[in-house]
Amino acid sequence: MKKVVLASLLAVAGAATVAQPCFAQDASAPAAPAAGQAGGQVQMSPEEYKAYNDADTAATPAAQAAGFEAYLKAYPNSAVKKDALQKLMFAYSKTNDQVKTLDAADRLLQVDPKNLTALTFETYLRKSAGDALTDPAAKTAALDKAAGFAQTGLSAGKPTGMDDATFKTATSTFESAIADDDISKKDYTDAITAIKAELDGVTPDSTQAPGPVLQDVFLLSTSYMNSTPPDYLNCAWYATRAAAFAGQYASAIQPTATYCYKKYHGNADGYDKLQALVKTSLTPPTDLGTTIKAAPKPADIVANLIATTPDLATLAIGDKEYVLQNGKPEDADKVFGTIKGKTAQFPDTVVVAATADQLQVSVSDDAVQGKTADFAFNFATPLKTVPAVGDKVTLTGTYASYTQSPLLITMSDSAIVPKKAPASKAPVHHRATH
Repeated sequence: MKKVVLASLLAVAGAATVAQPCFAQDASAPAAPAAGQAGGQVQMSPEEYKAYNDADTAATPAAQAAGFEAYLKAYPNSAVKKDALQKLMFAYSKTNDQVKTLDAADRLLQVDPKNLTALTFETYLRKSAGDALTDPAAKTAALDKAAGFAQTGLSAGKPTGMDDATFKTATSTFESAIADDDISKKDYTDAITAIKAELDGVTPDSTQAPGPVLQDVFLLSTSYMNSTPPDYLNCAWYATRAAAFAGQYASAIQPTATYCYKKYHGNADGYDKLQALVKTSLTPPTDLGTTIKAAPKPADIVANLIATTPDLATLAIGDKEYVLQNGKPEDADKVFGTIKGKTAQFPDTVVVAATADQLQVSVSDDAVQGKTADFAFNFATPLKTVPAVGDKVTLTGTYASYTQSPLLITMSDSAIVPKKAPASKAPVHHRATH
């Protein structure tokens, strides 16, 4: 299952406001300077002080932004330029003008390259814009840029005077952007590391209500599911946790949760136990693998199937394919020996690849769903008319050989069974009315 981003979670209860992941304005900005002397060492003329103070005390964010733009234009080399740019950035963020917020952040980073507040704005806004894109190349490029600012932010360290909670908010924003970038490149191992680091820095209540953090809990589950090999137990845990607190959005998450649980456990038995457990903790307990038993391994299932089936030739085609693909070599050979050299007919196979000498087709349900070939039919006499990919054809052939991984059963002396012409209806005779 490909990654699913629940964009609707972002729109809940004001979660998408521009300044949502960032800091209160006074978190790291200095106080307004005084006339004559500012910040303890900054000399400022009365005229400059008035321009600064008028901007700083303006009644609305829009007026503050206009005031600081005018101040920076009049005093481009101001000793408090960094402070003015940071307040300009906050003012634009309060007006929800993302373009101008980013412009102010860009200008601030030119004079203070490791300004954590500006890096947080850059990361969050560029990540949000990248998530909204649908073109894969453009999306990855945008998320790459957001991740670049995030990496700079992580390496910058905590500024003097910033409290731990605010710093954790910033680092969680950075890790979330890095995870998004990893997922866009299908680097699920790094995505898992980044999301878990993000979740380490958030408050517990932020994972118990719809919003960006709960969305990342769900993305953590799909990263486990898409890993190589898949980790279905962790997928089931985090997807079930996300569904438990997603409210009206749970129906979009639940299918992934139950899918991963069944893939791990083999069926849905005992799933209610997992649903109760996830409500007590964000992270799974260390003994989860013993609390919820894994399904038998394919080789064990095959061994049991062979031991309990008196006549292996009577197995359904799907069961035979399962044995050939998952059984030990000796078990697979035993099953194939019951059909080798025998002729069979396969109705409505789906053509995957075609030449005049061979058709590769999907026969089993899994092969049809995956659009992969599990049978190859070889023709002694080349076909005069070659079917198109996607056509349904009925074929006959003799079992000749097989390869186990990927599974491909080869049939010899094959032929296409012509479709029966529809039966013609007898003409209807109408009796004349007298």
